[in-house]
Amino acid sequence: MASFFQDARLPQQRVVEGVAFPAVVVPTATAGGGGIDEFLAAVRSERETRLETLVRDAGALLLRGFPARTAGDFDRAVDAFGYEELPYVGGAAPRTNVVGRVFTANESPPDQKIPFHHEMAQVPTFPSKLFFFCEVEPKSGGETPIVLSHYVYKRMKEKFPEFVEKLEKDGLIYTRVLGEGDDPSSPIGRGWQSTFLTKDKAFAEERAAKLGMKLEWTDDGVKTIMGPIPAVKWDESRGRKIWFNSMVAAYTGWKDARNDPVKAVTFGDGSPLPADVIEECGKILEEECVAVPWQHGDILLVDNWAVLHSRRSFEPPRRILASLCK
Repeated sequence: MASFFQDARLPQQRVVEGVAFPAVVVPTATAGGGGIDEFLAAVRSERETRLETLVRDAGALLLRGFPARTAGDFDRAVDAFGYEELPYVGGAAPRTNVVGRVFTANESPPDQKIPFHHEMAQVPTFPSKLFFFCEVEPKSGGETPIVLSHYVYKRMKEKFPEFVEKLEKDGLIYTRVLGEGDDPSSPIGRGWQSTFLTKDKAFAEERAAKLGMKLEWTDDGVKTIMGPIPAVKWDESRGRKIWFNSMVAAYTGWKDARNDPVKAVTFGDGSPLPADVIEECGKILEEECVAVPWQHGDILLVDNWAVLHSRRSFEPPRRILASLCK
């Protein structure tokens, strides 16, 4: 049977180690007139043979031009891929459930950039796959840049071997101060009640303990201490080391009325991170990234083991939805 999907090339794509990043598919000429049900059936039938192979090889897959137009369509598309949902427990970003297993992406103000990170790298239970969906195209800006994690590790190892050696030995400690409720003005403004999905402090303690997280309660919130936790991981399926952390994001972006980003992340022995190395790492991430402008209906599937992502500032309107998978 003919495929529903055909490879496409975009000017923003990069070729990394011989592979186009991200992989991009569009409808074939015969599939172009199909509706949402035909698209979902094609995802189910070609998921293992075609789509997952592209994700594994490239690390990320953009599906463009397909008939998923609404949050409900996106929810059905995620379901068609067959991955189990991951509850958003322990993450920092303020999010709102839209429908089914679909949430808003980080709701921080449009003038704020969100630095590169692996989703929920600061906790031991994190998604293996992320879906993003463009429900409303940005007026300008608002891309979701992506970068290959193993390539970032390789460049950092070449440039800062002693730093990377200490990072691999000691890991990182992430510290964040949470209020009770969500603060949508902050990129890390998720309050403790939505972070732990409870209003019960004892239950929050239990959930934190399962994550290996320590809690220190204050008059109006709680300080969370996570780690030491590895900052470099081994990607078993691809046989390579990956830069699996939120170091740059925490050091440069975990800033609000409660949090000082310099104190938000340290080496696992408690010693401070060198600002110059963090700055250089940020430059490497930007140099190696790909930023494809969003179009309405785009679905971006990201392998969280392979790829870091970020968000550029934008001029509204913009509405990107997300779904996390085990």
